[in-house]
Amino acid sequence: MTATSQTPSPPAAAAATSPAEELGTFLRNHRERLTPAEVGLPPGRRRRTPGLRREEVAQLAGLSATWVTWLEQGRPVTMSARALDSLAEALRLSRAERAYLFALAGKPAPRAEAHEAVPPVLLRSVGAIAGPAYVLDRQWTALAWNPAATALFTGWLDEASEDRNLLRAMFLSPRLQALVEDWPHRAARLVAEFRVHSLRHAADAPTRELVAWLMAQSPAFRAAWQSQDVEEREGGRRGFHHPAHGLIYFEQLTLVPPAAPGTLLTMLLPAA
Repeated sequence: MTATSQTPSPPAAAAATSPAEELGTFLRNHRERLTPAEVGLPPGRRRRTPGLRREEVAQLAGLSATWVTWLEQGRPVTMSARALDSLAEALRLSRAERAYLFALAGKPAPRAEAHEAVPPVLLRSVGAIAGPAYVLDRQWTALAWNPAATALFTGWLDEASEDRNLLRAMFLSPRLQALVEDWPHRAARLVAEFRVHSLRHAADAPTRELVAWLMAQSPAFRAAWQSQDVEEREGGRRGFHHPAHGLIYFEQLTLVPPAAPGTLLTMLLPAA
């Protein structure tokens, strides 16, 4: 009688992990990384497991310990955005971790604080860029710019200009309007880009006041704003009628720094 060789059966495929289970694992891992000292709690009695207890996280977040337990167990518990935000604070989550928590829970993350801190290294970065470069805040007022930007942007970033807000300069500075090639098109597109960028903080007082002021002061801005056009700030070829250098072209590149998503870093690179 001969032995018959058999090919071992492949292991059964693991069931797909649900978002609720992923959320539970995420919360448990981050709870176990924290120590009582890191969150201002006394060490207490001897701990059998690493990190904080579920009851301590619930206490820090102002939530029910049962809810925290159910979440970690992967049960389909519905949480409000406020409760998730409290959990993020209790677990000392970073900006990226907080966004991931909300994504796992199927909730849109609340907008960032109106006055987010801008990392100093971001403001200094424009000095390391050879071509014109600048950083804009939420209302598109320049926070930092380099000498090349000063030399290019007459009517906005040059020493003779006082208003560093790009929108106000674009619509109210005759020198900047003369500088920008095809100003009517570029100005209207700028408004469409700002509408998209300002969406997350459109209710902030500085944004509302800026839009209301420009609506009252500039018919061109008012027409562009009321058109409801929206465009991503994608960059591309930009032309300038410079008073000293004539018509010059650049390729514009705009980045959103992850550490300060309310800001924009714009660079003008030599056109090919």
